[in-house]
Amino acid sequence: MATVLITGATGFIGSHLVEALVDAGHEVKCAVRECPAQGKCSRLACVPVDYTRDFEPDVWQRRLAGIDVTINAVGILREHGAQTFEALHDRAPRALFAASAAAGVKVVQISALGADERASSRYHLSKKAADDALLASSKKAVVVQPSLVYGPGGTSARVFNMMASLPLIPLPGAGDQAIQPIHIDDLIRAVVRLVETERYLGQRVPLVGPEPVTLQRYLDELRHSMGLGPGKFMHIPAALVDITAQIGQWSGKGMLDLDTWRMLQRGNTADPGATRDLLGRDPRPVSEFTSRWSARESRMSALMEWLELVLRVSLAAVWLLAGVVSMGVYPVEDSYAMLARVGITGSSLAPIALYGAAALDFAFGLGTLFLRRRKFLWIAQATLIGLYTITITFYLPEFWLHPFGPLIKNLPILAAILVLYELEKR
Repeated sequence: MATVLITGATGFIGSHLVEALVDAGHEVKCAVRECPAQGKCSRLACVPVDYTRDFEPDVWQRRLAGIDVTINAVGILREHGAQTFEALHDRAPRALFAASAAAGVKVVQISALGADERASSRYHLSKKAADDALLASSKKAVVVQPSLVYGPGGTSARVFNMMASLPLIPLPGAGDQAIQPIHIDDLIRAVVRLVETERYLGQRVPLVGPEPVTLQRYLDELRHSMGLGPGKFMHIPAALVDITAQIGQWSGKGMLDLDTWRMLQRGNTADPGATRDLLGRDPRPVSEFTSRWSARESRMSALMEWLELVLRVSLAAVWLLAGVVSMGVYPVEDSYAMLARVGITGSSLAPIALYGAAALDFAFGLGTLFLRRRKFLWIAQATLIGLYTITITFYLPEFWLHPFGPLIKNLPILAAILVLYELEKR
């Protein structure tokens, strides 16, 4: 059994590797920026590292004492602040690889399919630079090049399940982009095997699914496996996708930027022979990514990814429209008359109450759309609706008997806020 140091041990692939290697009887040390309070790594030896600064081999040498194998599972799809492709994919890994070569430690580098001579995206180019440096400096190294990785908890699975669950599924261009997804369980099993064998040292090993599929077929099969029936697709012209990718690149938000769009256009396929050899069987096809036991959970999770947005936008519309109406669309004198029945009168107090409430409605609407953390917003909205309901019940009880039900409609609105509050905690 080996002692294995895993960088990025709390990430999607890294955390699965920790579990699998421990189950296989290996001793595992987690190299992470901050030692977690929960999860598998919290119960194992933890080595603090900082991939945004640890660019010298000397920094890594003391961390490799007693280590037999290092697995580099650090990776980002987008840059953020100091977390750049150059730092996390190239400079820090090069320092780790140099220290590992000097110490005679075997290295398994988790790279990406497409990090080769035809690479054009900054993501692929940064991965390739580190891969080349590793294979040039060490004979005890293997570069793993997985295709798109699918698995519960993974960003890829979340995004593609969400897309597959939409009533009308948008497809970039013709939707014929070739991909060859691999299930996380197959990827992890293959990497554990690479830790335990010397067969593929000095090589780049593609890890892929059993066959290439088009993006449209991939989404259709995911949809079918979630029990959602046949999908309806809408083809988005490539020129419009280009514009969307540029906006995503500029804003840093959304599912698509220039790099991901280039990578998708290029395709992502390889010979599954090495994968089959390491697994001792064929890799799992897309149709078996989701078992019938987990189909309902996957379906509900996928639906909530976009239904939450629908719910939030509709709630924001209620607040914003209420603000507009209160600002004068509804006769101001009639508003003052209702305030007077509540006990709010006077040339200064009544306008403050009316326009202050309208401003608060606008603030709630904008916060619902744009705030990143909304836990206290939901509490404030529910509290205000509750106060309005109680006040109107005592002073304007006839609104309970109004044929349009202006008060009874507060109940589904409160229920919607409760749902959003619980999703916020998740």
